[in-house]
Amino acid sequence: MDIRPKVLAYYFPDWHEDARNAAWHGEGWTEWRLLEAVRPRFAGHRQPRVPLGGFQDEADPAVAAEQIELAVRHGIDGFLVDYYWYDDGPYLQRALDEGLLGAPNSSDIEFALMWANHELVDIFPYRRPGDDHATRLKDGAIDRAAFEAMVEHIIGAYFTRPNYLTVDGAPWFSLYEIGNFIAGMGGLDGARDALAWFRERTIAAGFPGLHLDAVVWGFGVLPTAVGVDDPAALTADLGFDSATSYVWIHHADVTQHDFPVGDAVRLRDEAFADYERFAASLPVPFHPNVTVGWDASPRTAQDIEFVPGRYPYTPVWDQTPAQFEAALTMARDFVERHPTPYPVVTVNAWNEWTEGSSLLPDTHNGAAMLEAVLRIFGPRSS
Repeated sequence: MDIRPKVLAYYFPDWHEDARNAAWHGEGWTEWRLLEAVRPRFAGHRQPRVPLGGFQDEADPAVAAEQIELAVRHGIDGFLVDYYWYDDGPYLQRALDEGLLGAPNSSDIEFALMWANHELVDIFPYRRPGDDHATRLKDGAIDRAAFEAMVEHIIGAYFTRPNYLTVDGAPWFSLYEIGNFIAGMGGLDGARDALAWFRERTIAAGFPGLHLDAVVWGFGVLPTAVGVDDPAALTADLGFDSATSYVWIHHADVTQHDFPVGDAVRLRDEAFADYERFAASLPVPFHPNVTVGWDASPRTAQDIEFVPGRYPYTPVWDQTPAQFEAALTMARDFVERHPTPYPVVTVNAWNEWTEGSSLLPDTHNGAAMLEAVLRIFGPRSS
């Protein structure tokens, strides 16, 4: 590699106690409860998946410090933290505010926000395979006032951190659901104006600009997900600076895959075919994603038959470490074929345990996934 890409792992922050979760699901609830309850749903099903470090409280700075050290040692440059903000403010913020940013070695790793602006539905667990009538907890399409409150908080609390990820000095900010954002802003004109205002506020805070990153994908995965039909036109019209992917399943029609066990190589190849199309058609650089695996069965009601249906009743794609390493090699080669001034590879995910996609060591693979990252990309670039 002439220029080593930054390797950025998505970080899912639902492994600590949160006031909203307590109100919705009971005092002390975290998604660890789902992992505690999960059982194999078919012959050979690799569940439960148990973290080698146990069910830890990620809001504990000591726990976060261990994870930061592990990431740094294995060539992870930064975390793209799934960030939640609804009409009445933040959700699941303690993992970042108290854990990752409170750790004594916090400055050893970069971080940026990926605004997970999807609707929050009750999949903890989901009890209706085959339909999309999950209880909606929060609407992801927030209005302009809530968006402005979020932006002011983000600029002051996060962009000003010395280890916040920047591109030529401009803070990186990813937007997960462009369609939801447009809906919340009242249409395309409102969305364009809101993002221009975001950029202006960032510049007013002393930065040279704002690096807006669009998460582009087609088929919706969450029950109420809003995909993007024309990512090329929207990324140009809304002023994005780059585009990424979140997870391979976003690039597949899951109804066309075998159930309950899907072909992980086929899923990978469908995603990378999409990446080639994006690289050819988007007006901005596209950064490829590598996904550890997919198994959302912990979010299904364990007393209900596991049958094909809406998320999370989807096929299971369970990669071996060797298959994951091959995918990392494909991402490295993609970056070399499509050079950009700021090469990035994203990985899903650092800790998506309830979706079967975690770089963190488990009792089955140990640290094999992290070791593969280090072998393919080498030590961190900084």
